[in-house]
Amino acid sequence: MRLIQIPEEKYDKYRIDLMFDCYKWDPQFLDHNTISKYALVLSQEEYNQLKELTEAIDLETRNAEEFLNTHLEYAKPLNLSKKLTAEIASMSNYDPDKHVRLMRYDFHPTIDGNWAVSEVNSDVPGGFAEASMWPKLAMQALNDFSYSYINFGEILVNALSKKVPAGGKIMMVHCTCYSDDRQVMQYLGDRLEEKGFKVIYGAADHIHFKDNKAISILDGHEGEIDAIVRFNPLEWVQDIKPKHWAGYFNTETVSCNHPIAIFAQTKRFPFVWDILEQNGVSMSTWRALLPETLSVKDAKGKEGFIYKPVYGRVGENIGIKEACTEKEYKKIMAEVKLLPKRYLAQKKFASLPLLGSDGKEYHVCVGSYTVNGKHAGFYARVSEFPRIDSNAADIPVLIKEQVNFNG
Repeated sequence: MRLIQIPEEKYDKYRIDLMFDCYKWDPQFLDHNTISKYALVLSQEEYNQLKELTEAIDLETRNAEEFLNTHLEYAKPLNLSKKLTAEIASMSNYDPDKHVRLMRYDFHPTIDGNWAVSEVNSDVPGGFAEASMWPKLAMQALNDFSYSYINFGEILVNALSKKVPAGGKIMMVHCTCYSDDRQVMQYLGDRLEEKGFKVIYGAADHIHFKDNKAISILDGHEGEIDAIVRFNPLEWVQDIKPKHWAGYFNTETVSCNHPIAIFAQTKRFPFVWDILEQNGVSMSTWRALLPETLSVKDAKGKEGFIYKPVYGRVGENIGIKEACTEKEYKKIMAEVKLLPKRYLAQKKFASLPLLGSDGKEYHVCVGSYTVNGKHAGFYARVSEFPRIDSNAADIPVLIKEQVNFNG
């Protein structure tokens, strides 16, 4: 694995092309540029290893969630909200063959030569255009087409095409006031329209449910819809409280993702592993890749742990002392003490930094997708710090055809 710099004289055009041609409408966080000046190159051996690990851990995740869905009494350690728990009880008709199951696992190279997984984005993973269009643009900027890449968007569109009738109506459900959410939905929606589907864009409260079917109430687009592609996190939907959203949990309308995703989305997921394995559901790959995870109470007095929000996203509010300012770390730890059930403790792993041509070291997070159990591409980010958060830069992932990088 190595970093290859985009030629300095081509970088400005590369960044603009990403914004206008590749749906990267948010190329910075506050005043910080989030378009990496590098491409990340995986060797063929690293790619094969990640593919194998991703599909193995994904099988365990899907087996676990389907077991928990029919044995809700074992899901108590997940500490799901009362409202979610009441609605989850209606998911007994879940049929994985009727829906599209999308996940992304975040892998980090470690100094001992292995991989660590920090979490699974089980509910609404993003990065669609970055994982689909950027690698080709990077190869053009590098003027080197000896690499290969995986077009995530093509794989996801094909999966939806197999579940949705030709010419069917698909609603892209997202927080309509956020451009960074819309860019994800717009990229996928444009690809679906190219396949002949009718795509509409709406929010969670633009759908009602009747007789287990989803109905659009969006002006000019009223009527039954054939599929829901959701980019609203499920715990946000319950806060929005749309009047008729409860019907989503047992709808027969094709969904990507179905609410069953909530079991693995909470970072308390490891707290049910013992129960799962006692009932014949192996979690061996998860145990090998995820650092030891404890409740805040059980981690008290133990050294070498970081603290993470149970429903945190994009690295927000993760308490890693050396990756935070003193003020930020004190604030996070104060909240951990005040609201311990909203956090958990995870054993800190030593991320292996990669050396850039500028002499700086960069920490890498390689998000590895699955669609219906099969590996579907990568979305990666890099940071000068061991915490990959909103300040991290997006980076395209290329695959070297040969293992030897010295040629």
